[in-house]
Amino acid sequence: MKKEEILLRAQEENKGRDVADLDAQRKGAYIAYFVGLFLIIVWDVVEGIRFHQINYGGNMALFAMASTAFSVKYIKIRKRHELLVALVYGLGAVTFSVLWILQLVGVMPR
Repeated sequence: MKKEEILLRAQEENKGRDVADLDAQRKGAYIAYFVGLFLIIVWDVVEGIRFHQINYGGNMALFAMASTAFSVKYIKIRKRHELLVALVYGLGAVTFSVLWILQLVGVMPR
């Protein structure tokens, strides 16, 4: 088999997707998640020090991101542990959503 035939067959098997590109996107998303995590934690610390309270909206987004990531992971590999972690993060996202809404409507101080 010639080099071109091998390349053509690999492209057909991958349905035109470039494996290196997909891997780069996956790594980029992984790094972006941790950058977002770090920034939201810094945001909470700064608001806590400066205003003696935090805005729960960022935490809601963080927990929703984690819940989504673990839900997708569960769907792909079907491990019960991933489902449990997704549900815990989902519960955190719902909790922070409620707290954020209470802040927005003025029930809780912002």
